[in-house]
Amino acid sequence: MDYQSDKQFGARLRAIRAQRHLTQEQLSAMLQVRGTDLTRSALAKIEAGQRHVYLDELVTLRQILDVSYEELLG
Repeated sequence: MDYQSDKQFGARLRAIRAQRHLTQEQLSAMLQVRGTDLTRSALAKIEAGQRHVYLDELVTLRQILDVSYEELLG
């Protein structure tokens, strides 16, 4: 992904997380329980477009947030 794509993905992720009434800390804990080691700090960087999301993280995010890849990726 390029910088603009990272920013757009981060904004979508933040909006979906907020719709689910989850904090970054809660979502991070849910990811870690499922074996995806993503800290709250790393999640914040993804939402800000400052860090790429890895494939395993994307798969687990989609499962936890119960959204399609299309909705998550735009």
